[in-house]
Amino acid sequence: SHAQEITAALKKLRLLAVGALFAASVSCSLAANEIPLDVTRPDVATFIDEMVREHDFDRDALAETLGKARIKQSIIDKISAPAEKKLTWGEYRKIFLTKERINAGTTFWLENREMLERIERETGVPVAMIVGIIGVETYYGRITGKDRVIDALATLAFEYPRRARFFRSELSHFLVLAREEELDATEPVGSYAGAMGRPQFMPSSFRAYAVDATGDGKRDIWNNWADASGSVANYFLEHGWKTGEQVVAQATLGHAWNGPKPEPKNTLKASETVSTLSQKGVMFATDLAPDSPGELLAYEGDSGIEHWVGFHNFFVITRYNRSVMYALAAYQLGQSIAGKVDTHAG
Repeated sequence: SHAQEITAALKKLRLLAVGALFAASVSCSLAANEIPLDVTRPDVATFIDEMVREHDFDRDALAETLGKARIKQSIIDKISAPAEKKLTWGEYRKIFLTKERINAGTTFWLENREMLERIERETGVPVAMIVGIIGVETYYGRITGKDRVIDALATLAFEYPRRARFFRSELSHFLVLAREEELDATEPVGSYAGAMGRPQFMPSSFRAYAVDATGDGKRDIWNNWADASGSVANYFLEHGWKTGEQVVAQATLGHAWNGPKPEPKNTLKASETVSTLSQKGVMFATDLAPDSPGELLAYEGDSGIEHWVGFHNFFVITRYNRSVMYALAAYQLGQSIAGKVDTHAG
């Protein structure tokens, strides 16, 4: 998944030898790397009580299912590993904007063209955006995670206090969706954080935004490309995507600019408009109305600071993953693939 690729990139950038520490931690964690979830412990018993009371689960059946979950040290290690180095935009972009991934995305688009174009017609979300997201998230289904979702969520719900509340909620959603979708809760696999399938939806997002795009009565984001693509488009639609509107524009700071030097930061909403940015001396091209939301963004590229203006639709992308680097990478990947698809057509 996207998170796993970032983790892999960070590992490559590690400059300090941590061999001895790593060996010690591995030997400690291997001893108790996987243990069954104890359904009699008070916090788990309380969770089961809540599921019986609030969602009408059968107590014995639920205890049996949860008893099959494994608490995995490897999951705790992955989620708590400190990022040794924060990636710059230049480094981040190189993970996702590769020739191989653009080619894979082009093939995916051409092989699924009819289905993707139907979803664009029905939702107004462009094929390029859908293909960009799936490319960054799972490299077109190549990297979807190897942990059982029930193991990931149970481990983090009961052995990771810092975010236990969030993961208990996601475990609850997962158990409900397994019942709704008639899935065996012990079978679905995903990322170490419980993100599932080709679009990497958390269980709450699955329940809210996944769609059955084939009409077969299932929302199969693991194996069905139409359901996965339709679910991505629906997520964007539900978060306010405006059909046909510009997403982002490259910008320069003109002579009139006298504000502070913009620094790269993870700004997740637009506080300016096209008009106010222009008045401040930000130069960029857009057909959007003067009162349209916009935000000046700075990125640390390979050859210095890059400036971009993100518009409404750009910040819709950040609802999928709360990162301005993610949003720009997904958008640029989709655009690069669209360019290759057009060349193919030509």
